[in-house]
Amino acid sequence: MNKILIANRGEIAVRIIRACKEMNIKTVAVYSEIDKDAMHTKLADEAICIGPASSNKSYLNFKNIIEAAHITGADGIHPGFGFLSENSQFAKICEESNIKFIGPKYQVIELLGNKSNAKKLMESAGVPVIPGSKGSVTGLTDAIKTAEKIGYPVMLKAAAGGGGKGIRIANNSEELEKNYNIVKQEAKISFNDDEIYMEKFIKNPRHVEIQILADEHGNVIHLGERDCSIQRRHQKLLEEAPSPAIDEKTRKEMGAAAVRAAKAIGYEGAGTCEFLLDHDGKWYFMEMNTRVQVEHCVTEMISQIDIVREQILVASGKKLGYTQDDVLLRGHAIECRINAEDPDHDFMPCPGKIDGYFAPGGFGIRVDSHVYPGYSIPPYYDSMIGKLICWGENRNEARRRMYQALKEYVVTGIKTTIPFHQQIVEDEVFMSGNFNTGFIEDFYKRQGKEFKSE
Repeated sequence: MNKILIANRGEIAVRIIRACKEMNIKTVAVYSEIDKDAMHTKLADEAICIGPASSNKSYLNFKNIIEAAHITGADGIHPGFGFLSENSQFAKICEESNIKFIGPKYQVIELLGNKSNAKKLMESAGVPVIPGSKGSVTGLTDAIKTAEKIGYPVMLKAAAGGGGKGIRIANNSEELEKNYNIVKQEAKISFNDDEIYMEKFIKNPRHVEIQILADEHGNVIHLGERDCSIQRRHQKLLEEAPSPAIDEKTRKEMGAAAVRAAKAIGYEGAGTCEFLLDHDGKWYFMEMNTRVQVEHCVTEMISQIDIVREQILVASGKKLGYTQDDVLLRGHAIECRINAEDPDHDFMPCPGKIDGYFAPGGFGIRVDSHVYPGYSIPPYYDSMIGKLICWGENRNEARRRMYQALKEYVVTGIKTTIPFHQQIVEDEVFMSGNFNTGFIEDFYKRQGKEFKSE
């Protein structure tokens, strides 16, 4: 590929542009009218406006993005994460337009985008899955029968879901009847698809995911695991690699399962198999993300493998630059998502103008961000303004380095999650490594504060 259009914004757009520059590939930034002064528009070789502020009219606008690619002569499109990154229809249109979609084939995205179908596929590949419905539930009666079979509590989940949307827990038949239509409505509104499925609810598991890379020649490797258990309302806040919750045996088993799953579907590119780890040490497939993850940076820090670069090389038809034996994981990395939010007021988004900005630095410290002094954060998109990643020879060194880096990190004019993260990395439960997806709720309780889990 000679020129890549980045169909995204924010820090991931900047990240992709930098990878392209290192590879001597020309870049095209697309932007909405409100993003005309965004960092990615300044760093790219070309920038073209694709519509008004609303994402439906800009970053989700198939026609305008494809037209921008044709106008600028881009022969590849990198979708980043979010927006169109897991949209099979968009990937198909790219293919039909003779533009390389930097990701798996649209058929694979379509298959894995339906979480219910993905579970059935994983079962056939010998990957452990959470007990639940055999495919989608066909109605309330079917849902009730399934719940009685697998036992309460259960989770109702949008088959086309993601980002923590379209998920409800039912502890009994009354709650199931109440939540069934709610989930269907949420699924329809969020994903234009009201298909739902059911799983046994595993209370406060660990959320562990495996990073994989695959090429079109049948080569698949994994880069170890990440722990993403620090979440609020199913949305990640802090990630680390490796996971303090698993041993080497489990690591190898999870990695082998993820590779097996990728080979079973002919996967190409970067992807992530997400697993839930219960209190007995049993683990189950949850879903597969067909894109680069927000938290890919922690894996890059311990593997020293540029995941975005590998994505681009694989999309160009190249073989993976690494075999599984080449993958050597060293040290520990922690990532804090820096969001323009107020943690003291239910993580309310805080758009506005950044008056002052100073990013930390030093050995083992990485900041991926797109903001600068004077930049105004628009209210139309995700609230993340950057990621702070710290590496250390061991978990405690990485944690201590993170604490110091957070103290150095200055963003004025808006509220951010920086002070919140400072508290987290110094929290005794976090330091112990013995926590789960219920950590945030527990953390607030220990502070005598209320946290809304829904």
